Amino acid sequence: MELFTQILFYIFVFSLIIQLFYVLYFFVRLVVYKLSETTFNEPISVIVCAKNEAENITEFLPKILEQEYTDFEVVLVDDQSKDNTEYVLKELKAKYQNLKIVKIEEHVKHRVGKKFALTLGIKAAKHEYLLLTDADCIPSSRNWLSKMVSNFEKKQIVLGYGAYKKEKGLLNALIRFDGFNVALQYFSFALSSLPYMGVGRNLAYKKSVFFNNKGFASHIFLPSGDDDLFIQEVATKQNIAIEIDEDSHTISETKQSWKEWIFQRRRHITTSEKYKFIFKFLLGIWPLSQLLFWLSFTILIFFESTLLVVLPLFIFRTLMFYVLYLPLMKKLKLSDLLIWYPLLEILHIVIQGIFVLLNSFKKPTRW
Repeated sequence: MELFTQILFYIFVFSLIIQLFYVLYFFVRLVVYKLSETTFNEPISVIVCAKNEAENITEFLPKILEQEYTDFEVVLVDDQSKDNTEYVLKELKAKYQNLKIVKIEEHVKHRVGKKFALTLGIKAAKHEYLLLTDADCIPSSRNWLSKMVSNFEKKQIVLGYGAYKKEKGLLNALIRFDGFNVALQYFSFALSSLPYMGVGRNLAYKKSVFFNNKGFASHIFLPSGDDDLFIQEVATKQNIAIEIDEDSHTISETKQSWKEWIFQRRRHITTSEKYKFIFKFLLGIWPLSQLLFWLSFTILIFFESTLLVVLPLFIFRTLMFYVLYLPLMKKLKLSDLLIWYPLLEILHIVIQGIFVLLNSFKKPTRW
């Protein structure tokens, strides 16, 4: 039993050291990151792809079309919608002169996913600077566009934050906590010169970056990858910026059932198999260290021989993450989650394990 507790203790300490490294090398960069003001005012093309999104378009698209910016167009790609999207767009087109509609007819065959629609939208865009979002996203302010594209003054790619609407319930809290963890990683990694993804709900890049890379050609056979595999191909430590100002966020509705959300997240992580090894390694070690930490701690607290060391280290680790998360959650408008942090972290680890386990047996085929 003594050997068993020693091994567990070493696992506990080693997992804590790994997490300390991630905090001090990666995550703290986001805590100390300072927003910069610029005077960028070049014309912008906002690209939105929509498939059967008539209700969302009615509610959200005017919020994009009415952004406070001098010169921009909104290119809405209607991807073979079978609802009232066409009629909704006609009404909006009559009201907004800066709306351009690209329609993909039903007889056109293309692969599952939005890469084809996105490519058509980019081709139809008349401006060099592009800002991408989805039809179910609402800008957090009328300055969303100006805040996101301000980074183009020095960079070619801008990673934004795609938030989720706050509602009641554990599922909503977990979805928003999951979104926070994803953002924490891709923002921090980008600041560490290791950019590996953005979110298609809030992403900007130059049209020339897209075409110089031949678009999504290298992974066109995959339904996803337009916001992670593409970024891995085109982003460098010199050409990428992040934008986390609260006016620059987009906000999406969360899934309303556990089944829907689990399927969505399983679908998203299928693309990670195509990641470069360095990203697979770094993104895998982090949750593994969390799992080992909690498992070893749960067992070790029952042994008096280790309790006097384990408990202070646990308190230190908990305080460290509260200190880390407090400013970050304030920046990303998630302060209400902080009080539930330990519980949400445990649930998040368990759910992530379920995602990986289910995908190892059968990957999602429906998109």
